[in-house]
This record gives sequence, C-alpha cells and structure tokens, in this order.
Amino acid sequence: MTYPFRDAADITAVEQKEPLGSAWESKTVYQQLSKTTARFPNNNAVSFQIKSGPKDKATTLTWTDLKRNVTQAANLFRSLGVGEKDVVAYLLPTTHETLITLLGGMTAGVVAPINPTLEPDQIAALLRETGAKVLVTLKAFPKTEVAQLAAAAVAAAPNVKTVIEIDLVKHLSPPTSWIAPLIRPKNPVTHSANVIDFDKSLSRQNGDALDFEENLDDRFCAYFHTGGTTGMPKIAQHRHSGVIYNGWIGGRLLYSEKDVVLCPLPLFHVFAAYPIWAGCMHSGAHMILPTPAGYRGDGVFDNFWKLIDRWNATFMVTVPTAAAALLQRPVGDADISTLDAAFCGSAPLPIELFKKFQSVTGVEIVEGYGMTEATCLVSCNPKDGLRKVGSVGIPLPHTDVRILDCDAAGKVTKEMGVDEVGEICVSNPGVAVGETYTEAAKNNGLFADGGYLRTGDLGRIDSDGYLWITGRAKDLIIRGGHNIDPALIEEALAGHPAIAFAGAIGQPDATAGELPCVYVELNDGAQVDIDELAAFCKEHVPERAAVPKYIEIMDELPKTAVGKIFKPDLRRSAITRVYNAALADAGLGAEVSEVIEDKKRGLVARLSKTGDADDAAVTAALGGFVRPWEWK
Repeated sequence: MTYPFRDAADITAVEQKEPLGSAWESKTVYQQLSKTTARFPNNNAVSFQIKSGPKDKATTLTWTDLKRNVTQAANLFRSLGVGEKDVVAYLLPTTHETLITLLGGMTAGVVAPINPTLEPDQIAALLRETGAKVLVTLKAFPKTEVAQLAAAAVAAAPNVKTVIEIDLVKHLSPPTSWIAPLIRPKNPVTHSANVIDFDKSLSRQNGDALDFEENLDDRFCAYFHTGGTTGMPKIAQHRHSGVIYNGWIGGRLLYSEKDVVLCPLPLFHVFAAYPIWAGCMHSGAHMILPTPAGYRGDGVFDNFWKLIDRWNATFMVTVPTAAAALLQRPVGDADISTLDAAFCGSAPLPIELFKKFQSVTGVEIVEGYGMTEATCLVSCNPKDGLRKVGSVGIPLPHTDVRILDCDAAGKVTKEMGVDEVGEICVSNPGVAVGETYTEAAKNNGLFADGGYLRTGDLGRIDSDGYLWITGRAKDLIIRGGHNIDPALIEEALAGHPAIAFAGAIGQPDATAGELPCVYVELNDGAQVDIDELAAFCKEHVPERAAVPKYIEIMDELPKTAVGKIFKPDLRRSAITRVYNAALADAGLGAEVSEVIEDKKRGLVARLSKTGDADDAAVTAALGGFVRPWEWK
C-alpha cells in the first residue's frame, strides 16, 4: 500500500495513519522477508545479468527462491560459528548472491559489506576493525581482481577463519561459460583461513527453516564503513529497526509489488542496500541488477535504455555522474514508456542536468538525502508533488530534522528559524543514539539535544518544509557519490620533505561533481615541481580515487588567526579557475570576478562580461557544475 506523497502535509498524514511503534509488525529483516514471501511467493524478487545486453542471460529468483537461499545462508553462517554478535563480511561486486549474503548475514549475526575498489591494506583494516569471522568473496575470475584483493587482505586479518567463494561462471552462457574456467587467473593464497565454495556449502543447508531460534530483540545487524576509510575506519552500526524503517518508507511512499526497479549501484553502499533493496523487500517490487560492476560494467551505459525496455522498469536508480553519462546515449528505439521516476542520491544534482534529463526521458529525477550514520534515508523530494530542484526534499515520516548551532560537545547554542543556515541534525528510527559508531570515542559530541545526530552538513529548511544543503562542515570531497576524506591527501603530502602545509578540497567537475585537488605551501628554501608532487601523491595517497587531479604550489596558504588552513578561500580559488577555464573553452566573453558566500546557496560565482556572452551560452558552459553562478 502506497500513500500519496505531494507535500509536508502528506508526510504528517502518514505519521497519523501509522504512528511510530505500530507502523510495521516485523521485528527483524528475516521476518520482513518471510512476510513478503508469504504475500507474493511466485513473484520475481531479484534478477541479475552478468552481461549488459538486452538479450543476455539473466538469472531470476522469486521471493520463495530468495527466502530459501537466505535461510540456507543464515544456517551456513551459524554452522561456521557465527553468533548474533559475530560478523560476516563480504567483498563482492553486485549479484543476487550479494543480496543473499547481506540478508543471511543479518539473520545469523552482523553483516559488514566492504567496498571492493579499496586497497588490500584498507580492506584488511576493515576486517580487523569489525572482527569478521567469515568473509564472502569471489572465486578468481577473468577481468576482476576481487579474489586477489581478498586473499591479500585476509593474510593481514587473522581473525577471518573462513573464506566463502562465489563462482560467477554459472551466470555465463556457452561458449563463454566453457572458456572462463580455462582462463581463470591464479590466486596464490597466503593466508590460513579455510576456503569453501558458496553454492556447494549452501546446498548442504536446510532451506525450509532456520536451524536456530532468531533473537527478536532490536539488535545491531549490520556494520557499514563510511567513505574516506583510513587505517582506523569509522564503522556505522545499524539495527534491524533502521533497516526495516528504510524499507517501510519505500513501501509506503514509492513502490508496490507491481514495480520494477533497475539498480546499477553497489550493494556495499547504504543507498542501494536500504532504501532501494529494503524498499523492494517491504513492497514486493522486483529489483534488477545489471552486471557485477553496475554502471561501471561493460556496455551498461550503451545498453541502459534497452534494459529499461527489456525489464519494463518503472523506476531507475542513479547518481549525478551516471545521469550525465546516460544523456550522452540516445534513447533510440528503446521503449521507456514504463519509466515513472528516477531516484538520485549520493551527491548534489546540477539544475541543468535535472532539466535535460527530464526533456530526454520524460521523467523527473527525485533527489533524496541520507547518510550511512542514519541507516540512510532522511528526506526526499515528493514523487507526486513539487520538486524543488537543488533541495533534497521533505523530511520523511517519523524523521525530525532540526537546524542547530552546537558547541563541540553537542550542546545547542541556537535553533535556526526558516531559511537560516546551521548544522543539519536528524532524529529517526535509523539513528542509533549514542552508538552510531563501533568505536565509542567516535560518538563523543556526535549528538545534539540528547538524540539528534549531527550530520556535519550545513543547511536550511524553507517555509514549505524543504531541506536545502548549503555546505559541509566535515569538508568531505564527494567524487561521483564517493566520499573522500581530504586528510588522506594532506597526511600523505605531510611526508614529503619539501611540504610545510597542504590543504585538500574538492574542485568542481561537470562529470564527477567534485575531483580532489590540493594546494601546498613549501618549507623555507625548499624546491619541488608539480610533476614530482603528482608522482609522490600517486605512490603515497592510499586510495586511488583520492589522488589529486590538480596540485598548486602557493607562496602561503590562507590561514585563520589560529593558524588553521582556511579552506573556503581554497574553494573560491578552485571555482574561479575551473569556471574560467570552462568559459574560455566555450569561447565566451565572461569571467569570474569573485566568489561570494550566499546564506541560502553557499558559494556562488559572480561573473563579469568581457565580451559576448548571454545567459543561455553561460548556462550551457557552466550548467554541469553544482555551484551556482550569477552576473555581478
């Protein structure tokens, strides 16, 4: 059952019809899966295709199939010594086996997804931090190094006792399925963990019922690591109630059992795992997973509109970088008339991209806001009402958002009024008050007024109840939806003998939203060139996505009165440089004369005319960037 979602009044109506405490009956994720299976036993739950073509082989599981496999997985994990507080980690691309592991791990113990694009030492740090007993990963397979990454990481994480390998060959069709095992890369194993096969091990387990009594307490069932992971990662803890809440939102405001959701996003990220997948699990909608690498898979962008046609998809899930890339591919003869909406998260959406997407597809993008620390969902633009482009919508049912000014300990010094900018603070069933992170010390100062999660994002709420993000107190760089901690770059450069100070920020990028760049100040008398610093960063910055795309040496970095690097000035410099380059490339007579701080919009580039340049041409040149512009 879905309710209308047009404005803030509709959100209040949902809260009144289904008050918190009685809005959902399920106590655990497994109970919710069982309930949906009982309602739609023969409906399709999830489909996966390893190749992106509209006629390529696909594997589909009904809700009955999925529940049986999840039951077997939970029983398998328990047989390997996983108790309700023990961790099953997975290092996997996106397949339906990933979903089985996600749900089975939550049921048997605590599941911990890990990003397979990280380096082995980062993966090992996450395995150690979570104390994982079991790791589910890939068997060595052509064109992927996931198995090799897993082997290297487990060698540095002796707490992992069992490695379970998934073989993707079964998803291939002949003759590729015959060739793949012959060209399978070797994977020298240097760890002492026991290695077993996923499918063979599952087949030996009972799929009719759990072999153990499930604890119905609202315990932690998942650990998701945050972006910008270093040797001491932040691990966010999620309770069953938070996962079910996200699914309930999907089932009440977005999906029904008749919907088909095309989701090329990774299942190690909360966006795909919770509001998208858990929403399907609550409503009975059918989820489509195209290729293990999602949008990064071979041919996915080229075939995307045909995949909408193949599956009669009603919803698609995207991020700004992917939406921009899709617009470079014509719809052609693909029938996308079933498409009702596109959901976008992970990073701010440029206004011009929103407009162009609507004109090409005939559907609007629904922007939302969420974060790992809140088990994801916070707000969403109304699916059936006014979408204020640039806002992240209206706080969802049973979510309270306050705009506050707080001291370091979380004491509220002021509550902001309408359109006043402050820190976004959130209370909802996805917030584990006082226990957001596994490491207790990292929860200090994280909560305001007793139970409101301090997001670190700056924003405002307008007179219609829409939430706007104006900046980030955390200084994270968001590259294509991936969070990068600037400290990764700054700490690496601190090891260079010529560097006195380094300030890393995200510079505007029309494709990725932001790209990492860094400004440096040299020690007195030191000499170094950009090429040497670039090579140093490539070698020493521990995450590939964080390697800066631009490096500038300054005589002196801007600093505050207490000597802290003043990053707003660096951001102004980056905006000026990038926007002027885009204007020059377009042959326009305009340039950035200053970058101002607007209380409602954040940093705004103010342009002056130096020749011929009209609004339409400037919009075409700068419309892909998130930061707004105006004439001086």
